[in-house]
Amino acid sequence: MRLVIARCSVDYAGKLTAHLPMALRLILIKADGSVSIHADDRAFKPLNWMNPPCSLREEPYEENGAIARWTVTHTKSGERLILTIEEIQHDSSHELGLDPGLQKDGVEAHLQELLAEHITTLGDGWTLIRREYPTAIGPVDILCRDAGSATVAVEIKRRGEIDGVEQLTRYLELLNRDPHLAPVRGIFAAQEIKPQARVLATDRGIDCVTLDYDALRGIEHEGTLF
Repeated sequence: MRLVIARCSVDYAGKLTAHLPMALRLILIKADGSVSIHADDRAFKPLNWMNPPCSLREEPYEENGAIARWTVTHTKSGERLILTIEEIQHDSSHELGLDPGLQKDGVEAHLQELLAEHITTLGDGWTLIRREYPTAIGPVDILCRDAGSATVAVEIKRRGEIDGVEQLTRYLELLNRDPHLAPVRGIFAAQEIKPQARVLATDRGIDCVTLDYDALRGIEHEGTLF
């Protein structure tokens, strides 16, 4: 991961346009190619970002006090994130290695086990492919097939919040690159799902399922979570 603290302005050029005026910001460039720009607030959401696959071009740029211009281009859509940099205060790279992923607490681990054992709770004719299906950024909780043999990735949380939807989104992006699995759709399952997380999931085409832990512990095959 590369960490850059720079005084910069940021312009997004694509289906929508957005502008961040000149200010001191943190720029994160991750090993997967993603680039995100952060202010000194907001625990999880960047001010602007570009998801992979994308490329970063750095070039000198001497205009209006700037020293460099960085252009991040999405290789599929052609949308661009343009950073005009006046000053770089810090620039370092760090090898983080393979992340083991978020460790489930006891309830989440048991929910995963129960749902995998009784996968037809999600629908008649559903079959389990594997629990903890590996991806390059960590395992997705459950990978299964619906009655029509379409692949479905299920991410399970005790409390469903926006970061869980983001996590499942990243898994889906990687799983859909595998021609043996694609197309893969997602289900975000939790005992409680926050309204903001539900809105984000719906916007991204991810289904939401509210889990009843007590009911799952005494589950019958004809039951349903929907």
